[in-house]
Amino acid sequence: MPNEAFELAVRALGRRERSCAELEAWLRERGVEDADIEATLLGLEELGELDDARFARRYAEDKRELSGWGAERIRGALLERGVPPEHIEAAVATDDPSTEVERASALLVRRSEAVDSERGRARALGYLTRKGYSYEVAHEAIRAHGGTSG
Repeated sequence: MPNEAFELAVRALGRRERSCAELEAWLRERGVEDADIEATLLGLEELGELDDARFARRYAEDKRELSGWGAERIRGALLERGVPPEHIEAAVATDDPSTEVERASALLVRRSEAVDSERGRARALGYLTRKGYSYEVAHEAIRAHGGTSG
């Protein structure tokens, strides 16, 4: 069944990119034997079709740009997908703090979030932390958006 496992995996990757752990679990759910899974994953890695570092980098870029996620939320999502910590850290380390503050502030602008009251600042802080921004970045973004420190 190694060829069948390989074909299954290629079709799965054709639909969407997956981490090694996600593809392994997906194949296991379909009853593929462990030895065939191992051979398939190794073959796909050797061909460059399966690469956790690339997956983490692209995932982080997509979530930053399309969903406005911060580093903490991206980190958690990649951990859930079984990506090794070193690839996660490399993917989230591409932003410097000022870039994260700019992105978080832009989210507040897009959302038309008023931060001129304590309640508004608290709502904005909650929104940004749910998006995965650290408290420090969220506070700086709120200040940049017109809220006072507090």
